[in-house]
Amino acid sequence: MLKNKNSAKFKYNETILVVDDAVNTLEVIQRNLLSTGFNTITTDNVPDAIKLIESNHIDLVITDYKMPRISGLDLARHIKENFQDIEVIMITGYATVEGAVSAIKEGVQEYLTKPFTDEELLSIVEKSVVRIRNRKKVSEGDSKNSDRFFGLIGTSTAMQSVYKSISKAANNVATVLITGESGTGKELVARAIHYSGFRSAAPFIAVNCAAIPENLFESELFGHIKGAFTGATESRAGFFQTADGGTIFLDEISELPFSTQAKLLRVLQEKEINMLGQKRPQKVNVKVIAATNKNLQTLVNQKLFRADLFYRLNVIIIDVPPLSKRENDVFTLAHAFSEKIAKELGKPIPYFNDQTLSVLKNYEWPGNVRELENLIERIIIMCDKNKIEICDFPSHMRFSLPPNGHNQENDYDFIIDDCDKTKRKSDKTLNEIEQEYIEKILKKTNGNKTLAASILKIDRKTLREKLEKYKEINKY
Repeated sequence: MLKNKNSAKFKYNETILVVDDAVNTLEVIQRNLLSTGFNTITTDNVPDAIKLIESNHIDLVITDYKMPRISGLDLARHIKENFQDIEVIMITGYATVEGAVSAIKEGVQEYLTKPFTDEELLSIVEKSVVRIRNRKKVSEGDSKNSDRFFGLIGTSTAMQSVYKSISKAANNVATVLITGESGTGKELVARAIHYSGFRSAAPFIAVNCAAIPENLFESELFGHIKGAFTGATESRAGFFQTADGGTIFLDEISELPFSTQAKLLRVLQEKEINMLGQKRPQKVNVKVIAATNKNLQTLVNQKLFRADLFYRLNVIIIDVPPLSKRENDVFTLAHAFSEKIAKELGKPIPYFNDQTLSVLKNYEWPGNVRELENLIERIIIMCDKNKIEICDFPSHMRFSLPPNGHNQENDYDFIIDDCDKTKRKSDKTLNEIEQEYIEKILKKTNGNKTLAASILKIDRKTLREKLEKYKEINKY
């Protein structure tokens, strides 16, 4: 008996094969899956199931445990050894610990006991679909046209917003200020602006302001003529002359000395530079893009950055989101880095299992995209096998007991009681109490944000927002 009710308008791309020798069970499961929007095929025996798997693209198999001739356990084993991308959910009315262990060993990802509710079935199916999609993102990459944009990778809502801003900034002469945490890819955004605009055939000059000694800034940026200072044995063009007609990218603009800031302001206003030792100004046609991982407005308030230069730079602002706020981009990026690095090293592209995907998704990524790329490179270099496992990750990304043998999670009550003493004695404002309480929890957990969020009974995103709100405790 083979059935596929194609009259439904499918909401999901995944195709599910249901295998059960009980016709009533098949009908109930198919009806529930179709009503939810899944493309569903059914059969009442394993031989036909194998034919369907070989002739169709199947993402998930839901199979009964005990069936005539060939069991669902044999089917699970066949799938495990021949179709590793297919998930298997085992259903049985004869649940035993031994049976569950055997099923898991044969590649079953989920185990559902009869009788079960519609909600239990759909919940377990949706969990499987999430894992399937995560694996596809890493093993195949994202096939959407919008996943790559002039070197930038990602399909998240946050990155789509960045792509739109890049498109608007590319074909005009306005100055652009790129903000974002270290490692988020600010230079890639600058390059995307340049190479997607009308200046793409002209030079793109990247300048790291933090790497230039203070006494050489003016010479490096604007050039000098022979004899302008001791050691100037010949005339030399600066970065602005080199970038003429194109784009100059001033990374870490906050490190620009205060004295040089005034000269840069004149360049932006007058479109001309003065080489050291030269009296007559020289016109330049350059698009200026600056980037910083610091808050320039705060530096302005502290008299460490010129307000007039800040306003001149802050014409178009593009904020590059941290990796932790980019939804599932970590999987797309992990695939791209794995593919690139494996090819460079002459190794096969590694396979991520469900556990390692979970670590990638749940980790905070304080070093952002740069940290992810470095991690993938380290793993591929050091790992001799094709499959990446949790033990291949650095220790700070793995669960481990402290040397005294106590699990921190078992010390919740002690941590909460100790911190609650401060709350009960305090007569401060609610915000002050909250800030101090969060800081104490973070201190007790040695800065472990995942554990702190669990103790505070909030998710990591909420904790991150509170840390941004209370800048004083952002050291964690």
